[in-house]
Amino acid sequence: MRESVASTARFRGARIALLEARMSDEMEALIRRFGGIPYSVPAVREERLDNREQVAAFIDALDSARVDTVIFLTGAGVTALLLEAERLQRKQEMLEKLRRLWVVCRGPKPAAVLRSCAVPITLNASEPYTTQALLAALQELDLRGSGVAVVHYGERSEMLVKVLRANGARFVEELLLYAWRLPPDTTGLEKLVQEIIGGCVEAVVFTSQIQVRHLWQIAGELKLSDELSRALQARTIVASIGPTCTAVLESYGVRPRVVPAHPKMGHLVKTLVEYMDSLSHGT
Repeated sequence: MRESVASTARFRGARIALLEARMSDEMEALIRRFGGIPYSVPAVREERLDNREQVAAFIDALDSARVDTVIFLTGAGVTALLLEAERLQRKQEMLEKLRRLWVVCRGPKPAAVLRSCAVPITLNASEPYTTQALLAALQELDLRGSGVAVVHYGERSEMLVKVLRANGARFVEELLLYAWRLPPDTTGLEKLVQEIIGGCVEAVVFTSQIQVRHLWQIAGELKLSDELSRALQARTIVASIGPTCTAVLESYGVRPRVVPAHPKMGHLVKTLVEYMDSLSHGT
């Protein structure tokens, strides 16, 4: 049987910078598997917010007379909500309410957590699981005069809320359970900025748009934003997980050379190794 390109392609000892935090071990293992040297510098930490009162109010709002549609943006948001509901001893109550409502997910991760709790999914956004894909899925529902509840990711999705209101939602109940923050010690990110500019990193892998923003925030504090943009555009290979991440990179003047067909980490690494291997062979 003929081996796939991905199985035979190699990084050949290239140093690959990773900014992922939650799945850093898996990413590092993939890089090593293909003969690369992972350089892991987590750019984001998820800080759980103390909002027990807001969670209680959110569960109260999940009443068919007030809310008929609930939107979940991330699996981490669903998991955090379940934990908070359990602390309030209201988990089963919340799940029973969700089973009577329209439940919409922005991709497979929140859907998987909800299905494990026997919550049916009414609609799920398709690839690449962006807010635009979610809004396209929501066109199947008539939201005029409805109440919508939204469980955000690490920051408010202002565009989503604006569109929901513009489409006639009677009100939008919002819940933010965790916030995206910089790591408490940014020394590693400062060093990464300098090493990218110095040509010491062959490729950088971005798996979320907040990683991009945090890296440039650090570069800005070092007064090296322009130098970072030039290095990533001209020399260092940039790999982006999908269109949202790519759009933020382009706003900083960087067009990724590697974007996978499917917005998943495994596909991202395989697409990167194929691209770098083709460069080494001059193809």
